[in-house]
Amino acid sequence: MIHIKEKLLYPLLVIAAASLLLAPVFARADSSNVDVLKKTSQAFAQVVKDVKPAVVHISVESTVPMRSDYEQFFNNPFFERFFGPQFRFQDPNPQRRKQQGAGSGFIINKEGYILTNNHVVENAEKMTVKLSDDSEVEAKLIGTDPKSDIALIKIDAGRDLPVVELGDSDALEVGEWVIAIGNPFGLDQTVTVGVVSATGRSRVGINEYENFIQTDAAINPGNSGGPLLNIDGQVVGINSALYSRTGGYMGIGFAIPINMAKYIKEQLLQNGKVTRGYLGVGIQDVDENLAESFGLEKAGGVLITEVQDDTPAAKAGVKSQDIIVKLDDIVIKDTQDLRNRVAETVPGTTVVLQVIRDGKPEDLKVTIGEQPDDFGSVAQGGPAANPLTPYGLTVQELTPDLAEQLGYTDRKGVVISEVAPGSAAADIGITPGLLIEEVQKVRVESLEDLKRVMAEAGETDRVLLRIRSGNGSRYVVLKKQ
Repeated sequence: MIHIKEKLLYPLLVIAAASLLLAPVFARADSSNVDVLKKTSQAFAQVVKDVKPAVVHISVESTVPMRSDYEQFFNNPFFERFFGPQFRFQDPNPQRRKQQGAGSGFIINKEGYILTNNHVVENAEKMTVKLSDDSEVEAKLIGTDPKSDIALIKIDAGRDLPVVELGDSDALEVGEWVIAIGNPFGLDQTVTVGVVSATGRSRVGINEYENFIQTDAAINPGNSGGPLLNIDGQVVGINSALYSRTGGYMGIGFAIPINMAKYIKEQLLQNGKVTRGYLGVGIQDVDENLAESFGLEKAGGVLITEVQDDTPAAKAGVKSQDIIVKLDDIVIKDTQDLRNRVAETVPGTTVVLQVIRDGKPEDLKVTIGEQPDDFGSVAQGGPAANPLTPYGLTVQELTPDLAEQLGYTDRKGVVISEVAPGSAAADIGITPGLLIEEVQKVRVESLEDLKRVMAEAGETDRVLLRIRSGNGSRYVVLKKQ
């Protein structure tokens, strides 16, 4: 008969013996894991060592007007409440002050060309580039593109400079390791590591043309313009912005894909400005309700709401109510996707648009035109066609079909088709599908009415709207973004 203590003793002896036998195996496994970690660490360190010499600190100086005491007093909401948003005081002779800013950039060739963000160098009167060896060189501006927030500057250092290798951002996958290098808060050559959280992120509300790489690699003020690297040490993005409610890092940063930057860079090098492709259409996303209305199996693609006269789209036979689903065999996801692809197509290039017309697919050959200088965006039809764009709204005509779908059959006005994320309009709860009936206290029944009223109002940073939702309406004041 075996006692309880003896019953417990046998398993313990077995476990002890097994531990002694397996100890060398565990030791080898732990050693192997540590070796993997060491190699990973060494890989990051080597990438940083190779690339850091080509990352620069950019300091800028500019002169900006100061708001006078009179402006601050008379532009109080108290006066606006009684006299309307058109009551604004502007000092005719404002005082001016020097303003300093800083950001990052990276050298892309031995001649001293540097890519950075437009918002880093915008309105700069003087730019100073600090190299990795702490030497400083004054830079000159080659060109900027505010719509994509990309800028190209140049320095003459009198010697060959270290450069970065530009990679392929289209090959980037969610979950890949990435490294950000820059000068956050003036702390030169700071390195952070993370992963790609998302790709193709648009409608963030930062730039007009957005296709961001989202990353959790820490990006803070001063990182703007610096490189986002893959583990091969190639630049896959330009660090541009962060999402934050505190002003500091909260785990979400955004970088402009380097493939977009390459196109912009070549344009700035050749012309000092960016020439974009142009179709000449009004567009909106196809959600589930629209997909059902147009006989599609699922949401996706881009609905043509209007075709402007004498444009590439009109000449190719594109019609209102066509739904674009492909461009040269590339599936089109939404309006932002189409806008980016058309904009990055060289004018004069012929492409094939696959559209769904009356429930059937049809291929249309379109020769892409050159975007007019005063064109605001493909989706919005430009500021002239859509003067509420600066206030965060995209609008379109109230067609009979839309009136029936939205319940406005006995109403007149223009329909809000898109609200810019992060805009004042979005903050106060304005959503697509609402009807604008008055602008600056004047009735509007069409886009032409809207353009006329806004033209008569002149330059204003606020607009008063009466907006209808169902059987009720309300007045709202929107500030220019």
